[in-house]
Amino acid sequence: MNLILATDSYKASHWLQYPPGTQFVSSYIESRGGPFNEVVFFGLQPWLQDLVTLRERDIIDAEEVFAAHGLPFNAAGWRDLLKRWDGKLPIEIQALKEGTVAPPGTPMVQLRNTDPRFPWLTSYIETALVRAIWYPSTVATISREAKKVIYRYLQETSDDPDAEILFKLHDFGARGVSSSESATLGGMAHLVNFMGTDTVEALIGARRYYREPMAGFSIPAAEHSTITAWGEDQEVNAHAMMIDTFMNKENGKSGMVASVSDSYNIYRTVESIWCGALKDKVERYGERGGMVIVRPDSGDPINVTYGVVTRLMDGFGARTNSKGYKVLPPYIRIIQGDGCTLESIGQMLENFKKNGISASNIAFGMGGGLLQKCDRDTLRFAMKANEITVNGETRDVWKAPNTDSTKVSKKGRQAVVYNSVTDTYEAVREDCLGHRRNEMEMVYKDGLFFREQTFADVRLRAAIRINA
Repeated sequence: MNLILATDSYKASHWLQYPPGTQFVSSYIESRGGPFNEVVFFGLQPWLQDLVTLRERDIIDAEEVFAAHGLPFNAAGWRDLLKRWDGKLPIEIQALKEGTVAPPGTPMVQLRNTDPRFPWLTSYIETALVRAIWYPSTVATISREAKKVIYRYLQETSDDPDAEILFKLHDFGARGVSSSESATLGGMAHLVNFMGTDTVEALIGARRYYREPMAGFSIPAAEHSTITAWGEDQEVNAHAMMIDTFMNKENGKSGMVASVSDSYNIYRTVESIWCGALKDKVERYGERGGMVIVRPDSGDPINVTYGVVTRLMDGFGARTNSKGYKVLPPYIRIIQGDGCTLESIGQMLENFKKNGISASNIAFGMGGGLLQKCDRDTLRFAMKANEITVNGETRDVWKAPNTDSTKVSKKGRQAVVYNSVTDTYEAVREDCLGHRRNEMEMVYKDGLFFREQTFADVRLRAAIRINA
């Protein structure tokens, strides 16, 4: 990455716009609000680890681009930075610990230049830095909100919600995002909250950036082509193949397999194949610890999931758990991977609950709704200047547009403190911190990376509480 070109065009002229004598510029990044009352901070560490040393080639390329683009370019400034700092960035970055869950309006990152010769550097990297943070933080937040919804219904209708929750939402989003990088970052963000994924790039990202040997898991599963290749009249054999191929293990135990079942007629397949021709086979493997997961993949999710689970209960029976809700035998479940959103997941689970059916019977898969249907405005991420030093005099910087009070920014260098009374985090001015601990720690300064978090640490910090 050429950091000089990973920016917005108008940044190229900003070095000429600061007051004469400007030495230091401080800025912070926050979510200014959105549909949720909590935001998960995640994704800074990969960006910091991927920061590359500035090279003369980068400056030459930038000169050519901006000259042709019609903008002034601070070639002398960048060459001076290269000479004095050997290509490293003379900047300091403070940040919350990743996985921190805080209210909107809480600064997550704060940065400023450390060399008074380069005050323009702070704002210049805004584009790349905000982009690195808003997307994984937004996906982690959406995933966590889904976790809260599912966990609430498990608490109400399941015997052991804690044992079930981590595999209740599966990431199906790799093919639906804009790039491999998005799959990596968004997929990792989901795995902060859950352990089920089909996004392999997320696993590689967690290994590379957070030293997590294996962040998520999956099982053998059918797609429509592997079922329809057999033909409609041989659908039963296609599903039988799935069971015999993937559930027959040499150690005498059995495994798990998911088989998409709506290629032709989902209700006919459930009634005549799963509850009919293959019922004995499913039960035999179930006795050895196996599980068949039936996947509907079309139609109205609320009606279809209810129709599938009730038909399975008619065929395989159901017990009533300690909370009074019906549960299929442990060897048969369903997963809904089509049309899943925060809203529809809640609707499906509410429909189950009102009909006396436990949330234990169903898991969910989210694709675009998890990794792609969000943007910077979902949680209104922004970076704003809050302090400037000119000729040795430091003063507050802020914006306060009279047309939109939600865009008023914070004055002065910020700190974040934990309030034990409200059990949350809040912003305070750095000069009002006193003896309180600043939760924003130094993570980068002058080319040195100071803090490396593990994925386990991030997960622990973002975990939902019992009353979430």
